[in-house]
Amino acid sequence: MSCFIDAHCHLDLEAFAADRTDVLQRAREAGVGGFVVPATTRERWPEVLAMGRHADIAVCLGLHPCFMEAHGPGDIEALGEWLADHREVVAVGECGLDARFAHTLDAQQTLLDAQLRLAKAHGLPLVLHCVRANDQLAKRLRQLAPPAGGLVHGFAGSVEQAMVFHRLGFLLGLGGAVTYPRARRLQRAVAALPDDGYVLETDSPDMPLSGYQGQRNEPRRVVEVCRAVAELKGQTPEQVAMNSTRNARRLFALA
Repeated sequence: MSCFIDAHCHLDLEAFAADRTDVLQRAREAGVGGFVVPATTRERWPEVLAMGRHADIAVCLGLHPCFMEAHGPGDIEALGEWLADHREVVAVGECGLDARFAHTLDAQQTLLDAQLRLAKAHGLPLVLHCVRANDQLAKRLRQLAPPAGGLVHGFAGSVEQAMVFHRLGFLLGLGGAVTYPRARRLQRAVAALPDDGYVLETDSPDMPLSGYQGQRNEPRRVVEVCRAVAELKGQTPEQVAMNSTRNARRLFALA
């Protein structure tokens, strides 16, 4: 029985167009039995939903903060309609905040708030992108209190920030960043996380692991992320895989 779920991977993107079937096959052969694919723009929603026709792929719909120029005034209303029409969607996302794009941060916040309210209305968890805005995001989550929680994917913060998100009912997505020797702050946070506080992910095709810089990332690498997390936590890879898979199934209501 496959024991890994890649809790965040963008298999719908053009980077996988030429060999998507092979990428999935390699992942499955490595022991990856589930994939969660979030959308980034309204244009991508049909492609992401098509990915969900695979029995082992779950899908999310949302509007990503890094692509503000691609979002239009009718997108939030459309998102609400798509969530109502497609009950197979397991979360709202990818949405969030990215402080690298300071000139759009106010617009990002408005878009995030709207998606938080949609998640609340539809009883769905959130898949959150957060770069250099952990405290700001945590404050907004505390204020709006989405009841189904969610995932702060690609977490790269401190122990204190990790515990704040955990207390708010959010899992942390652990990916390639944990494998870099210089990521000591993140590694301390990973070591401190309780067993019910995280999931493993790749963010494929992005977020390559140490040793694979400049290469396209793939879901099969979640196995190597697992080994790195296990070492940091002083646990076996089997324990970490079991915890991550259990947490992902609970969060996204996967069979």
